[in-house]
This record gives sequence, C-alpha cells and structure tokens, in this order.
Amino acid sequence: MAEENQQQPEQAAPSFQLVRVYLKDASLEMPNAPEIFMTQPTEEPNVNVQFEVGHRPLPIEGAYEVIVRGTITVTLQEKTMFLVEGKQAGIFEIKNIPEEGIKHISNVMCPTILYPYLRANLADLINRTGLPTIHMPEVNFEAMYQQRLAQQAQQAEAAHA
Repeated sequence: MAEENQQQPEQAAPSFQLVRVYLKDASLEMPNAPEIFMTQPTEEPNVNVQFEVGHRPLPIEGAYEVIVRGTITVTLQEKTMFLVEGKQAGIFEIKNIPEEGIKHISNVMCPTILYPYLRANLADLINRTGLPTIHMPEVNFEAMYQQRLAQQAQQAEAAHA
C-alpha cells in the first residue's frame, strides 16, 4: 500500500502571487500648449477616459504578464488640452490552476492589483502639465469581465444562427 501512495504524484497546491510591478510605457502630449493656457474657457473641458486589459503567458512556466492600459484625453473647445497614456504591467505567477481560473485571475484579480499603480502614474503625469489633475474612475474588473464573456457568448450564438 505504501508503494501505491508513492506512485501517485502529489497534487501541488494552487498558487497565485505578484512577482513584479512596472510601468511599461507612458506618454504625455500637449499639442496646443502654450496657447491652451491662454484660452478663456467658455465651457467645461470634455474628459474621455479609456482603458483595456491584456495578458500573455511568459516563457517561464506559470508566469504571465498582465497589462492595464489607460488613456485620458481632455479637450476644450475642440482643442486637445492634453492626452496621457500609460501601460502598467505586472508579472504574476499562477500555478496549478485550471485554464478557466487563469482567465479569471488574469482578467479580474491581476488588473485589480495593477490599476491603482496606473491611476497614480497617470495622475502624476497630468500633474506635470500644470493643469488640474484628473483621476481615472474606480473600475469593477469582475463586472467588466462578465460583460465581455456575455458579449462573446452572444457573438458565438449569432454566428451559429
């Protein structure tokens, strides 16, 4: 009986951990400076905030890179005041978790960890413009992921109809 136990491989416990966080890319553009500082606003600036999540496996077993990209564009009277974009990335170790679990972790848990870093970095870049800081809103990555899954299911259904 002891031999039987030795032949069965031990099932390793699931693990998930952040290995490293880094700012992969950042840019700030002020195409209408300095004239934009001299414009007397007759309306509130238009603020457009966009973001997306991407991920990919790395060559090391169980290692994944997850990237949260955020873009903030502020226009006033149809002129761009500034455009700031950043890609906050992290390396995560995800082992002994089924594929569906990895998808959930990389679309929900990892971006939730990275997003505060992205928000802080973009706020810092905006602060350097000399204009009022705009903060990215809080994001529910779970709801976003569920919405994306529902859209994919609808598209698959429509393709089979």
